[in-house]
Amino acid sequence: MVRVTQTQTPETSRAPEFHLVQVVLGGLRQELFHDASAYRPLQPAEVNPKVARFVPKGIRPHLGLFPHAVVAFLALIVFAMGYEEFETTFAPLTMMTACVPPAIVLLTLVRPVLAFWTSLASTPVIGYLTGYDAGWPWSHITFFSHLVVLGVVAARTRPRTAAWMWLVTAAFCLFAEMFLGVGRSSDSLPMLFVSALLLLAVTVLQVRRQADREVIAQQTVTAQERSRRTLLEERTTIARELHDVVAHHMSVVAIQAEAAPYRVENPPPELEQAFLTIRENAVAALTELRRILGVVRAEDYEAPDAPQPTLADLDSLVRNVQEAGLVVEKTVTGAVRELPQGVELSAYRIVQEALSNVLRHAPGAAAKVEGSHVLGGLGLRIANGPARGPVKPSPGAGHGITGMRERVTMLGGEMTAEATEDGGYEVTAFVPVSREESDQ
Repeated sequence: MVRVTQTQTPETSRAPEFHLVQVVLGGLRQELFHDASAYRPLQPAEVNPKVARFVPKGIRPHLGLFPHAVVAFLALIVFAMGYEEFETTFAPLTMMTACVPPAIVLLTLVRPVLAFWTSLASTPVIGYLTGYDAGWPWSHITFFSHLVVLGVVAARTRPRTAAWMWLVTAAFCLFAEMFLGVGRSSDSLPMLFVSALLLLAVTVLQVRRQADREVIAQQTVTAQERSRRTLLEERTTIARELHDVVAHHMSVVAIQAEAAPYRVENPPPELEQAFLTIRENAVAALTELRRILGVVRAEDYEAPDAPQPTLADLDSLVRNVQEAGLVVEKTVTGAVRELPQGVELSAYRIVQEALSNVLRHAPGAAAKVEGSHVLGGLGLRIANGPARGPVKPSPGAGHGITGMRERVTMLGGEMTAEATEDGGYEVTAFVPVSREESDQ
């Protein structure tokens, strides 16, 4: 028989109530005692652009200091109340004592927790100087100033801090009545009731503001993820389309490498071996291309039956969009020459997507398609006027621009897409093509 003995450490032998008290006191120490005098200046607030429009331009740069101005205004009110209250009691100490509560209010701008403790510590002193007729332990000036301190500190800290400040204030009221003000009229209940309402309102606003910030942050992350996913989808589409172009070139290389030895009478063995190596490498590259296409192919992807379109198919594209009700004017300048298939495919897709955007976002507008064959490459310009009819919402707005930009970037070109002064839209792109590439 095995006897199991359990050794109790001091931590495990303590009652659960002890741990609860330890957690509670630890929270109090963390919120109101840890770094209570730390320097925590109030940062300028974020300015709402909609509100800034109604403010004179000279004041707009300083709108972020509006919370500081509010606290300073409240401190001025506290000073006025204190000056009126002390004027009939201790005249020599009027200015000195009247400045203490507003200074504590201003202290909340840089050391909020210290301002709370200073407000509590100064309350019985100011209550003694003002006499007992105004209430104990809160006089008129300390009643209002402490409420201001509670509200400002609660707005600058966490909701738990607001709860602890109210509990500490309640404990102070109980201590002041039991030990400092026996037999005097008490105004602790009004203080606790009003401060509870004030802290509750500030906490609700603070929680609401924090929730709004979290929602905005989540929306920003979601938008970034959606943009990243759209970019990957567009790159996958481009990769699938360019697969056919690359596969065609590799097939031609393999066929020419296989047929080349038969075009030469009695070719040397070294030449036959070289062509055989070229053909094997081309076939291996085709195999790898098919594997890559299998990775980037979507589940619903179907291989195209017809060859990939080129710039020669632009006339057919223009006729199709004209049948859909779009007025299109096509212009080609420069010496037309055959370009690499990847360049022609990308140029066709750019024009296709730009005209599709005109149909979706500018119904009834006329469009122009301009192609410029220059010595250094190919220039494209697709422009349209303002919409002439009602524009229906399009959930996929912006994805086409991303695809066009990716195609141009892949080819080392430049692209701009922006609104025009007349309310229309213009897409311009330039794809560099060297003389050697165009001759291939």
